[in-house]
Amino acid sequence: MTDTLPRTISFAIRGPLERADLPSLYERFCAAVTASQPELVLCDVGGVRADAVAVDALARMQLAARRNGCTVRLCNASAPLRELVAFMGLRDVLLE
Repeated sequence: MTDTLPRTISFAIRGPLERADLPSLYERFCAAVTASQPELVLCDVGGVRADAVAVDALARMQLAARRNGCTVRLCNASAPLRELVAFMGLRDVLLE
């Protein structure tokens, strides 16, 4: 029996994010997911400030990923960003 790894792509978000950046970020993310058809997206959020705009962006990306049959896993998330995600009730959606 052979173990197969999920098709994975990497996607990085650089901050700071402004609300006006969300539509273009969403479009870039959707284009990457559509082109690659991954099962898993490793999203580097190491340079993202912990604020509501960042959580909004991440929630939109997770929704787009699920609509395309894949999942987003955050990489390099700061403790404050993880805490804010949990506080906003999105731990199960964004951190699992």
